This record gives sequence, structure tokens and C-alpha cells, in this order.
Amino acid sequence: MSHILDPLSIHSLRLSNRLVLPPMATAKASPEGRVTQGLVDWYVQKCQGLGLVITEHAFVLPEGRAGLGQLSAAGDENLEGLGRIARAIHDGGSACALQLSHAGSRTSQAISGAKPRAPSALANPYLSSGDLPRELDRMGMALVLDAFTAGATRAKAAGFDAVELHAAHGYLLDQFLSPLTNRRTDLYGGSLVGRVLFLQEIARALRKALGPGYPIFVRLGAADFVEGGLSIEDGAEAAALLVEAGADLIDVSGGFGYALKAPSGYSGQGFLSPLSRAVKARVKVPVLLTGGITEAEAAEALLVEGAADLIGVGRAIAADSRWARRALEGQRQRPR
Repeated sequence: MSHILDPLSIHSLRLSNRLVLPPMATAKASPEGRVTQGLVDWYVQKCQGLGLVITEHAFVLPEGRAGLGQLSAAGDENLEGLGRIARAIHDGGSACALQLSHAGSRTSQAISGAKPRAPSALANPYLSSGDLPRELDRMGMALVLDAFTAGATRAKAAGFDAVELHAAHGYLLDQFLSPLTNRRTDLYGGSLVGRVLFLQEIARALRKALGPGYPIFVRLGAADFVEGGLSIEDGAEAAALLVEAGADLIDVSGGFGYALKAPSGYSGQGFLSPLSRAVKARVKVPVLLTGGITEAEAAEALLVEGAADLIGVGRAIAADSRWARRALEGQRQRPR
């Protein structure tokens, strides 16, 4: 029997197979972040047959908007629209999670309407130019924590089966984690324990708000691939600390922004598997691996090898809506 076809349970949530559509920004929301029919239609097309669909990131505060056309989870006015997305994914036979984000220094006043705020007043390495952010004070951090909690509560009310915190790719929560952007001298800086503390506090706040059985995922930038940045060892330790705080799944990614590529040796199908293996060695919750996977046979091999518990397939499904259906059917026809 194919490992891809194996179901997986996370609390009361049961995934029918191990294939996942990872978060991919579509820019199909309205300029202010409202759900459009085009956005719903995209998920109708892409979610067929998958065990899990994780939506594109939704901003939790207008000041944390990453770009125009980004989905919003920042107000109740979008609750009905979020429900339309959740129902569309469920109708396609997949479970669904809403990814929540704050761009931090990966935005500008021209986009968000406010001067960016970040863990430290440092330019984001992902950006070649942009506004220098202000350092978040404790009051600002409390507002961000409350916004993530409110966004997660909306996701649950809208019918999503889980939520995911975006702590990768140089967004705010990743900025706290990375020594490239966190130079704070208070409790939330310095050692890895300090840099991961704000993420832990948000995870605990979500757990309190959502209840003990509602799944909380974290998309984790498990290595920066930059000298002086987060190491693989620190990324795996951060994953363990986040699981202690209530995370039920670690969605592994890497690189402090898409412009910063993985070093040589990280290539091929599942090229981030060294990160997922390091994380799996430290945690006992499911680990999701995404990165360059375009063939069902490669996904199956990564599962068999124990590189991950779930496999994310992004660009292949974006290019071909029936990729997952064909992959699953091919696995069903494999000889035992």
C-alpha cells in the first residue's frame, strides 16, 4: 500500500492522504483583502483529492499587509468570504487550514498605510530597498498577539479545520526568530530561547482561544542559509520549543525570503529534506515537507525514507489542477 494514501489524524482532524497544497499567494483578493469569486474559484480548481489545503497567507492587521490583493483575516467583515473558501475546499474533499501572517518589515507604508514595525529597527534582508521599520514595543507586540488570536478565532468560526502561523520567509514571526533581524536586548532577543519566545506566546494564546483539540500548525523557517543567520540545529530546537507551546504540526521551509536561495547541495525533489529530517528528529508531531516536488514517486520515496509525514506539492498543482488526482490514482494502482 502506498504511503501517500495513508490517512493521518491530528487531534480530531483526519486527513484522507498525505498530499498537501501548501500556501501560495494568488493576489486574487480585492485590494482591501476581501474574498472574491476568483479566489474561491482558484481553490475549487486546485484542492481536488488532497488530504490538506493550506491557504495563502492572510494578514491579521492592516499594517502587516504584505501586498495588494492579499487575503485578510483582520476583521469580521471577511468572515462570510472566508467561510466560502472553507466550504469550497471541503466540497473538493480536502481538509483546510488558514495561514495567518504579519509582514513586519517585509512591507512598506505605501502598501500598508503605516510605517513598518519589526523586532528591531533593521532593514529586511529580503528587500533591496524600503522603509526602515520601527522596533515593536511591548504594547505593539500585545496588539500583534491579540490580532493573531482574533484571526485564528475567525478561521475557526468560518469553518477551517486548522490554522497555521507563518513564521518563515522573512515575515514578522520569522524576523523574531532570526538573528539577522532580531537584535533586541530584552527577553525577546539574544539567545534562541529569547528569539522564539514571542512565537511561543502566540501559540499558547491560540491554544487558549481555540481549545485543546483544534489543530495549530507553524510554517517554520528552519534555516536562513545565510552566514550569521538561523542554523539547522537552531531551527530544529525552535520546532521543539514551539511544539512545547502547543504546535501540532511543523510545516518546514527555509531561506530568509525567497530571494535567498538554499546553498549548494540542496537540490532536486524535496530539496529541503535535510531540514525536515532535522526537525523530525526533535519532535513527535507530524512534519510537512515542501520544495521542488513534482513527481508522485518522489513524494512516496520521501515518505518511505522518513523525511517527512506529509508532502506539499505547490507549483505542479498550480500548473495542473488534476495533478493530485492522477498521483493518487497512480499510487492506488501500484502492486502491493
